[in-house]
Amino acid sequence: MNETTRARRRQVVERVLTGPGVSSAADRQAAFDNARVDDRADELLRTVAQHAWKVTDTQVRSAVSAGLAEDAVFELAVAAALGQATRQRTSASAALDAVFGAADGDRR
Repeated sequence: MNETTRARRRQVVERVLTGPGVSSAADRQAAFDNARVDDRADELLRTVAQHAWKVTDTQVRSAVSAGLAEDAVFELAVAAALGQATRQRTSASAALDAVFGAADGDRR
């Protein structure tokens, strides 16, 4: 990955975690880290992070019905997905580096 792409990835993460939003930056960071955020969104965020393809409308409606704003649910889900993608990419890069070496560090 070239430096421009790395910079853009950092910008996206920074914007999602600390940019303006309905949910707090602390909650978005917790969702990104796959830590417990809010009981009302716990099942949804665990599913987003572990099995995104299994997220249901019922899970989203449940979080909203429990009192979370729709925008907050969206922000937390995006943070959770981005965090999981980051962890998976880091693990994949480490595995490739272990096998092939990190001569140019270009996979990070």
